[in-house]
Amino acid sequence: MSNLSKLEFLALDISGKNYLSWILDAEMHLTAASLGKTIIEGNKESDEDRSKALIILRRHLDESLKAQYLTVKDPYTLWTELKGRFDHQKDVILPRARYEWMHLRLQDFKSVIEYNSALFQIVSRFKLCGETITESDLLEKTYSTFHASNIVLQQQYRERRFTKYSELIACLLVAEQNNELLMQNHQIHPTSSSPIPEVNATVSERGGKKHGHGLGPKQFINKKKGGYNSKGGNNSYQKKEKRHESICHRCGSAGHWADVCRTPRHLVDLYKASIKAKDAETNFAQYEIPLSSTHLDLPDFKTNAK
Repeated sequence: MSNLSKLEFLALDISGKNYLSWILDAEMHLTAASLGKTIIEGNKESDEDRSKALIILRRHLDESLKAQYLTVKDPYTLWTELKGRFDHQKDVILPRARYEWMHLRLQDFKSVIEYNSALFQIVSRFKLCGETITESDLLEKTYSTFHASNIVLQQQYRERRFTKYSELIACLLVAEQNNELLMQNHQIHPTSSSPIPEVNATVSERGGKKHGHGLGPKQFINKKKGGYNSKGGNNSYQKKEKRHESICHRCGSAGHWADVCRTPRHLVDLYKASIKAKDAETNFAQYEIPLSSTHLDLPDFKTNAK
């Protein structure tokens, strides 16, 4: 439709499906413009006022519908002809509204807001057809359509003896929001669950290697500073670790026992010779054997008998 942005209310559809709401909007706008009497039978309004009223009515008609009433120059005549053409919509809308009201149930909606919106859409159609839904009707419809699991809750609301539907729906909305908050808190920390414990590396000695929870030798989790550390971090932890390290009496290296030592014989001999010579304390990790001056054969890497 042309000039759609200039419309004060929705234009009358050519099918007339929105006729009942259209006549209410049109009547209110004419009254606000002091032109309400122009659509009353036998009015004595001036030609200027009747022309203004006719312009408002025609501007809010579907283009195809407007073309059918080009020759009508009186607002009252246009008003009555449209009424005679589309007033039968009451006979269509009213039975439908009654059917929807009969099957309206609070338990069928996911939220109170959705139920409330659907209820007032039906109520508005009743009003358009000239029928009124009372406050007691609204209250009883809501009470009687609670879910079967909420019978006790429904009885508690009845005992509060609400006189206005708006008061009941306000309580239901608050209760619904509180329930959602409780569920969110429960999902964050379910019943009987405990916080995640602190993770510390567990070091064991198996075959000369240290095993932890995915950590290498001398690695641990520093909770205060965050992340994995291999050198820095908690000095007391490192001291404890060194204090409990095993020392091999065969080769002098740390991290394994003599019965699982796989150090080549010639290196063991070097270590024992250093002990006899009362040299400075040493271990396998301090030896630097130049590759150019050392010849290793396959037998050197075989396990030697103690």
